[in-house]
Amino acid sequence: MNEAHTAGAERPLVLITGASSGIGQALALRYAQAGYRLALVARRSEALQAWVDAQKWDDQRCRVYRADVAETGSVIEAGERCLAEQGVPDVVIANAGISIGMDTSERDDVEVMARTFATNNTGLAATFHPFVSAMVARGTGRLVGIASVAAIRGLPGHGAYCASKAAVVAYCESLRGELRSSGVAVVTLLPGYVDTPLTQENRYAMPFLLSPEVFADRAFDTIEAGTSYRVIPWQMGVVAKLLRLLPNPLFDRLLAGRARKHRQGEGRATG
Repeated sequence: MNEAHTAGAERPLVLITGASSGIGQALALRYAQAGYRLALVARRSEALQAWVDAQKWDDQRCRVYRADVAETGSVIEAGERCLAEQGVPDVVIANAGISIGMDTSERDDVEVMARTFATNNTGLAATFHPFVSAMVARGTGRLVGIASVAAIRGLPGHGAYCASKAAVVAYCESLRGELRSSGVAVVTLLPGYVDTPLTQENRYAMPFLLSPEVFADRAFDTIEAGTSYRVIPWQMGVVAKLLRLLPNPLFDRLLAGRARKHRQGEGRATG
């Protein structure tokens, strides 16, 4: 997609969930820069609308939809409203997610895992659902799942998050096969460490940390190219592949004593 569009021509449309902060907000700015209309979805819709107003975007340029991605009906309804008010998006980015540490011996943390999967997995499928048939009928579109480099190998204390992001990779791979030859591309992005509210309270080193803006630039290029799978930055992809090759005893020894992700109530949990 060219960054400049002909005056008067219909601008393309992108829908982004989790757009009130972090990666989602950076992606919204990048797509606005490229001339897209925006459909932005967030649970904190008031804060998102205030941010949109600060950008001086009117309703023709951007609309805000409130939805809790953990509630299937809520996010599907937001998608249906987008279809009715703005039309079929060219790009749908299922970005909303949560990251909470867990300890399987704690009863409450089993519920944390259920909520993580409801948001990061069922919520992702529900985000795509309203648009699949319309995109297939049109013969074009891009569905983008935001996974994580944490999908590649399980980390102590990260069981819910790592498992959910591995499931994002597998789900998007399945969907890509289903939509093969339809004209609809499925793109899986695996961010490494990005400087967002989701990561700022992490208690461990975060190599190759990116700003949200740099991540958004690289993600935009990847999505525009229709690349099926990419780790951003590529250096984290190399690290993850090397960890994948380690024998289990060596991997376990390497991570022994590593600080764990905050459990519920210990730090921020939304992205």
